[in-house]
Amino acid sequence: MAYRYETHLHTCQGSACGVSTGAEQARFYHELGYTGVFITDHFFGGNTAVPRDLPWRERVDRFCAGFEDALTAGQRLGLDVFFAWEQNYEGDEYLIYGLDKAWLLAHPDIEKWSRARQYEEVHRAGGAVIQAHPFRDRGYIARILLARKYCDDIEVANTGNHPYNDVCARHYAERYGLLTTAGSDNHNCAAAVPARLMGVETEERLASAMDYARILRAGGPVRPIIPEGWFDIDRDAAPRLPSYWVDEGNAEGPYIPTGIDFLD
Repeated sequence: MAYRYETHLHTCQGSACGVSTGAEQARFYHELGYTGVFITDHFFGGNTAVPRDLPWRERVDRFCAGFEDALTAGQRLGLDVFFAWEQNYEGDEYLIYGLDKAWLLAHPDIEKWSRARQYEEVHRAGGAVIQAHPFRDRGYIARILLARKYCDDIEVANTGNHPYNDVCARHYAERYGLLTTAGSDNHNCAAAVPARLMGVETEERLASAMDYARILRAGGPVRPIIPEGWFDIDRDAAPRLPSYWVDEGNAEGPYIPTGIDFLD
């Protein structure tokens, strides 16, 4: 038996771009037969719904409201609801799995962390870091930043992407032997098309968010759920923005051009 999870999901309580509440998202995925969901609202480096001038505890309380709303609904429905978040740096975003509200409360300096520090501290606590939609190109993204040094794996497919973005991600994963996940990046369940939703399947039911983090760090097993034919569009696609490796310790600068043929 396979257990199905949504791994990339936003609420209007935690994400400024969110439309649906946590409870609405929980009901939606339960009706579709998912085993569980991860609420991954935009953290304070990104498009958060939380005012930045509040005391730390109040900020974290507000940030977790969407998750807690989903959790309450999930407990009534029999849907597993897990906590996670999405952090943004310069258009490159990272999904953090395995940690909890108490951990956030204990780390009020997290907003100042580099990618390297984030990776180190999340690993120290047993969590995992996934680079979300690494080849996304949008108006707010000036360049593609690839941070293999600072993540465990990548999100190879995302419903919010153009398929050619994800073709590039698949080439990238194959070239460098990366474990892959998928997620819907769902902000509005009323507008979501079930046939286009993504996620992952696991062989065993997850008991906690940390269970998922352990699987990711162990290299699986996890199977991305991707609509049939998703990669058939622009199957030879190349990045349409300049791409760079992120190396925060590089004396000449943190961004190193990948080279036009790095996916060949």
